Amino acid sequence: MDKKRAVEIDKENYSEEEYFELDELYWFIGKKSNKETYENVYLIIMVSRGQRQIIGFDAAFDKSPKRIQKIIDNAPEAKYYCTDGYSGYIDIIYPGKHIRNIYNKKDTYTVEGVNADLRHYIPVLARRSRCFSRQLETLKAVIKVFVSAYNRFGLKKYKYKQNHISSELPFSFVDFL
Repeated sequence: MDKKRAVEIDKENYSEEEYFELDELYWFIGKKSNKETYENVYLIIMVSRGQRQIIGFDAAFDKSPKRIQKIIDNAPEAKYYCTDGYSGYIDIIYPGKHIRNIYNKKDTYTVEGVNADLRHYIPVLARRSRCFSRQLETLKAVIKVFVSAYNRFGLKKYKYKQNHISSELPFSFVDFL
C-alpha cells in the first residue's frame, strides 16, 4: 500500500519552478450507516505554481509527515515550498525554503484551485456526494488518470497562452481524458 507515487513530468517541456504548493484534502471510502463514523482518506498533493502541474501526490488513510516527505523527495526541487497551517508540514526537510501560512490561503491558492478541480471532475471527491469509492486502490487509480490528463491539459494551456493573446482556449480539460 505504501507504493511510490511518481508523477510523469514531460521534462523536455517542463521548466524549473520557483514555487511548489502542498495541501491535503479528505473524504471517506466505503458505505456507512447513520451510526458509524467516517474513516477519512487523505489526498496529499503538490503543485507547481507557474505551470500548474501536479508534481506529486499520495492517497492514504493518514497524512503523516513520512508520506509528505516521500512526495517532496520524489519531486524536482524548487526554491520555495508553500503550505497551510497543518502541523505535519513542520517536520519535513525541504530542499528550498518552507513558507507556512496559518492565517489565509494567499500562499496556497494554486493547489487550492487544483483541489477544487479534483472535486469537480472526480465525483467521489465532491462534498456531500452520493458517489463514493469502496476501495483505496480504486481511488488511487482514478486520481492517477486524472493527474496524467490534468498535466497534459495544463502544459498545453501554458504553451497556448504564451503564443496567443486570446484567453479563450480552443480545447478543454475533457479533451485530455
